[in-house]
Amino acid sequence: MARDLFAHVETWVFDLDNTLYPPGIRLFDQIEARMTAYVMRALGVDRDRANTLRATYWREHGTTLAGLMAVHALDPEPYLADVHDIDLSMIAESPELRAALAALPGRRIVYTNGSREHARRVTKALGLDGAFDALYGFEDARHVPKPEATAFATVFALDGLDTRRAAMFEDDPRNLAVPHRLGMRTVLVGPAEIAPHVHHQTDDLTEFLRLLA
Repeated sequence: MARDLFAHVETWVFDLDNTLYPPGIRLFDQIEARMTAYVMRALGVDRDRANTLRATYWREHGTTLAGLMAVHALDPEPYLADVHDIDLSMIAESPELRAALAALPGRRIVYTNGSREHARRVTKALGLDGAFDALYGFEDARHVPKPEATAFATVFALDGLDTRRAAMFEDDPRNLAVPHRLGMRTVLVGPAEIAPHVHHQTDDLTEFLRLLA
């Protein structure tokens, strides 16, 4: 049973966007639109060029912001505040997910490529404020994005977790490769193609967690 494969886990690490809430909410559409607008203003390019850069930097650098920092020396803090200033009214509280999280043994943390404040706002909107022992964002990784190994090393050292006794939940399979190498149990949340470094896949995070508690 899956429960037996997680019996050693004492720290549960969750990505935020499209992991703790279903992608059907389309919350990231707002973030992408604000990213495009920010790139247009910051670089003085038109919308088509900004969209191309946004997608290219995400693919080549892990996040759009990482590419903007590497190629254009963009200051990350104003960008993070701007692109995450979004409407969260479409998010409904999830008491079922809260109960499933609470039933897990050990510590629960969020680690996102978004900002720490974004993580705070989204978890609050989900009714999960207080459900996690810590929230870590892009700034906590010293502005290095997942899937870079140094990003995970920085955040995990800051948290003090033992990767051999931890599990990682992500909607992007790229971001599970390093956790797998570090000895973590890896779970892909969503319909993306499963890679060799993915131990488990689920389309229903709450139900999957219920099976583990």
